[in-house]
Amino acid sequence: MSTAAAPAAGPPPVAPAEPDPRRWGTLALLGTAQLMLIVDVTVVAIALPHVGADLGLSRASTTWVVSAYTLAFGGLMLLGGRVSDLLGSRPVVLTGLVVFTAASLAAGLAGSPEVLVGSRVAQGVGAALLSPAALSALLRLFDGEERHRALGVWSALGGGGAALGVLLGGLLTAGPGWPWVFYVNVPLGLVVAVGLARRLPAGPGTHARAGTTPTSARLDLLGAALVTAATGTAIYALIGAGDHGWTGGRTLGLLAGAVVLYVLFGVRQRTASSPLMDLRLLTRRPVASGTFLVVTATALMVAGFFLGTFYLQHHAGHGALVTGLLFLPVALATVVGATAGGHLLQRLGARALATAGFVLAAGGFVVPALTDGSTAVVAGTTTAALGLGVLFVAASATALGHVSPHESGIVSGIVSTFHELGASLGAAVISSVAAVSIAGSTASGFVHGFAVAAAVAGVAALVSLAAVPGRAR
Repeated sequence: MSTAAAPAAGPPPVAPAEPDPRRWGTLALLGTAQLMLIVDVTVVAIALPHVGADLGLSRASTTWVVSAYTLAFGGLMLLGGRVSDLLGSRPVVLTGLVVFTAASLAAGLAGSPEVLVGSRVAQGVGAALLSPAALSALLRLFDGEERHRALGVWSALGGGGAALGVLLGGLLTAGPGWPWVFYVNVPLGLVVAVGLARRLPAGPGTHARAGTTPTSARLDLLGAALVTAATGTAIYALIGAGDHGWTGGRTLGLLAGAVVLYVLFGVRQRTASSPLMDLRLLTRRPVASGTFLVVTATALMVAGFFLGTFYLQHHAGHGALVTGLLFLPVALATVVGATAGGHLLQRLGARALATAGFVLAAGGFVVPALTDGSTAVVAGTTTAALGLGVLFVAASATALGHVSPHESGIVSGIVSTFHELGASLGAAVISSVAAVSIAGSTASGFVHGFAVAAAVAGVAALVSLAAVPGRAR
């Protein structure tokens, strides 16, 4: 007879939650929504000459058609991520999508510079709500190896969407006209909103889990205002650095102001009863190294697009449609790189992927730095895009791979904020380096720009070897 004691009575073990059977279809809808946001960063670039001619835009107004969107998008991202954590990702995704779609309609109908720039700000507000909440929803839908693959899809949208925006901008501007770069978002946004309303799980926020009612007291509005002002000031400084100089009083003053606002935000987060974010998140090695990867990869991506589009249109003399078509292989290479990165991440680890991605990007940018001609620019930028696609996967997986569900919104906001900072930094630096070629007929500025991009990618590869965590054992 066995003398083993009977197990103590207690609650039955909780079975792991079954994955949502509709998760991949939901990811397709979330990805389409994110693609709309990314495309809108670059789709306007090729249409700008036509927009300026129709609305009589000044040089400053033309710049703000692009910058107003980036400024609102990046400046409000942390707030959007925190709201997603508090209320749950579903209502924030749907609200952001509706705001973005309505603002797109207003932008297409705009008859004055003021209405167009105001609509672009509203688009940025909707994007700042939608993007971190959508990424937070992805993290809740997927786990383990599936999460890596899902992040690979998401990362492909980041780089591929930017290149697709150049292609789409050329097609729409040469076809039905520039308003359609905005109108195209309206039917797409409505279809995606209906689909997500039916499929996206509710996903309780902090208040729902705690059994409390959401109130403004739960949201650190002062902290949100400080970090939004700080990020907006930094992006504004970077946007204007190409015109006013990196060492000019205006640029340095704005950057100093941004630093002061960030310091005040940090003080606020240490004293607030319900802070916007836990600052210790930024001391975690995965989050810190992941943000380094995303800001550097995005800066390089935007630098490549900026140099490539200006070279092909202003120096090589290609039209908007041809330039857009020439960027098709760049978009495809980004998707291929991100897809391959998603499959290789578990096997190789983020450190190896990040290093390889930067090395490949550096090799691609070297080609147009050493060889003149449209073929060299397209081939080199395509090769670099392949490496950048890998980098976006490594960045997302590093920063987001091990966050708790209640932190997913704010960490997604951090990653998305650095994405926009990287975009502004890349455009500001490369426009300063290539200024002589943008204003004239010489190609020397483009050569210097591609050389700087190659050097930055090479240094970043060395930093990745030391800073990015290796493969988990």
